[in-house]
Amino acid sequence: MTKQFTRTDIDALAQRYRANLINSLSGFKSATLVGTTDGKTNNLAIVSSIVHVGANPPLIGMIMRPHTVTRDTLGNIKQQGFYTLNHVSTDWVDKAHQTSARYAPDESEFDAVGLTPQFSESFSAPYVAESDIKMGLKVAQHFTLLNETEMVIGEIQELYMPEDIVDEDGYVDIEQAKTACISGLDSYHSTKRIAQFSYAKPDVALTKK
Repeated sequence: MTKQFTRTDIDALAQRYRANLINSLSGFKSATLVGTTDGKTNNLAIVSSIVHVGANPPLIGMIMRPHTVTRDTLGNIKQQGFYTLNHVSTDWVDKAHQTSARYAPDESEFDAVGLTPQFSESFSAPYVAESDIKMGLKVAQHFTLLNETEMVIGEIQELYMPEDIVDEDGYVDIEQAKTACISGLDSYHSTKRIAQFSYAKPDVALTKK
């Protein structure tokens, strides 16, 4: 039996139920930790709103919740202009999810959940040492969307990953890196590849790689 929700039905739902329902509809999303600093405290936050924006220049977008209450990650990004994105491994999704707890501004989520801050010589924001795939970004654009969420677009300045997960054509095998994904607000998943195809062209049969 199909369950139907009208817009009126959706508006009448309890807040938490509605949040879980609508958040699940966009399907599987990347599990990513955002590393920031205010110059004294290193902060870490789990997000599932990372999107590819462009390859030349290399741009990654991220949607953040409204800044109606104190949000250390967004505040640090606005203040410093730099942040890191770190893939979450299926081996430590519990630690990653724990960063969503509301710690005090002067308390580091790195310390609280047992992950390790790592710095490069040329970048000010902290990476997650345990993450296999890490990106250092500089804010390229920032704006507010119609529902008061905020879109941050960052330009990749540094990129780190194991050499053996990058194919000769540049494809990064994130499954080999055991990158986790998220559905809804709090469900974590591993992945299994179904197929990888050749570049699609009209009237040309697809081939599997």
